[in-house]
Amino acid sequence: MTDTHNGSVSAQLAALPSLPMADLWALWDQHFPRRPSHRNRNYVESRLAYRIQELAYGALPTNIRKMLVEAGAKHSKIKTSVGRSAQTLLMPGTTLIREWDERQHRVTVTPDGLYELNGQVFKSLSAAARHITGTRWNGPKFFGLRDGKAGGQ
Repeated sequence: MTDTHNGSVSAQLAALPSLPMADLWALWDQHFPRRPSHRNRNYVESRLAYRIQELAYGALPTNIRKMLVEAGAKHSKIKTSVGRSAQTLLMPGTTLIREWDERQHRVTVTPDGLYELNGQVFKSLSAAARHITGTRWNGPKFFGLRDGKAGGQ
């Protein structure tokens, strides 16, 4: 198992992809108070890589972190609708899971800000929800991103 206190940072990062998941989880437990709700290996590796670098080189300064968040929002192809206070921005790669009619449906946000469901791409969550159910839905509400009190259906 990799120990973040031994070896160069680059060697530790290079070792992550070859570690068995059990070792990645042991390393995760050393660095984080709880495990993530999803078990995606790429996510686990990337968070561990960031944490190893953060411990070695320090965290990003607050002003740099803020600048990166603002730049990401400014250049994102995922835009909020004006006047919708409850609009949720979803990062590319986010997967929304909804059970409907005894089937599990997974919608993934694409790098273009679209929504992919079983190889089919939709312009909105509402269109994906309509495809799943056959009826009109407020997409964010259907996928649990808004509670029943937020606007929409």
